[in-house]
Amino acid sequence: MREAAVDAYPYAIAATQAYSGDDNLYTNIGSRLKRIERLPISHDYEKKGFGYQLFEQFQNPTDKAPKARILAFRGTDFDGLTDIFYGTLRNDQIEIAVRTFEAEAARFTDDVPWIVVGHSMGGALATEVSIKHPQVRAYMFNTSPFYGGEDMTNDMQRTVFNERGELLRRFARFDASPAADLFTLNCSPQNGRLSKHKLRPLADCLIWIAAYDDDEAGRLVAANQIAKPMVECGPDDKQHPGTQHRQLVPCVHNARTSSR
Repeated sequence: MREAAVDAYPYAIAATQAYSGDDNLYTNIGSRLKRIERLPISHDYEKKGFGYQLFEQFQNPTDKAPKARILAFRGTDFDGLTDIFYGTLRNDQIEIAVRTFEAEAARFTDDVPWIVVGHSMGGALATEVSIKHPQVRAYMFNTSPFYGGEDMTNDMQRTVFNERGELLRRFARFDASPAADLFTLNCSPQNGRLSKHKLRPLADCLIWIAAYDDDEAGRLVAANQIAKPMVECGPDDKQHPGTQHRQLVPCVHNARTSSR
């Protein structure tokens, strides 16, 4: 799990930052991610709930050339019905996402690989792009099962991270999830289904796990004041022990508390 978290946490950060304007964004995204200018989003696309951000990812902060470009799709806004109508009941957002990716990719003439990421409905949009463009890798977080493409296409290029018991897993029983490497985490066992669906706690958890093996993740834990996951042993204000930590005694993890 740690290896997977080290690989994926930058994409969880990018997916979080796609919710531009929200009050739950990261104040520090680290030295290996750089947000870059994207194409304007048309008023018609915005009316249909579509949004995204663009990033470059670097192997080392001093590198001049990025190792990847990341297109991060914004996910579902549960405060309104726009995303549900245009993203779930209809295919408008799916068609817009594919067109947008192709337009962004056409802007660059180099061979830097593309990665698409997203949370909730944004995960479904990333899935669709990865199906249409098999050379593109996709990372999805608490992803929506509502997508229209062939689920086995490009399956080796997709990775999904879901919080156990989160809201959309109920719907996943009725719509097949896209084929992908799947990781199910139990970071917030005491939260309700809707709270578990939120991206920021899942992204925080991935960063915390990665920080046991990755110094950059450790710096992000400190810079963003990320608290330990509910399930990890220790007091609520536990400081992350860092990459040099070796557990010498058994760690008793926190279990769900009874409400009675």
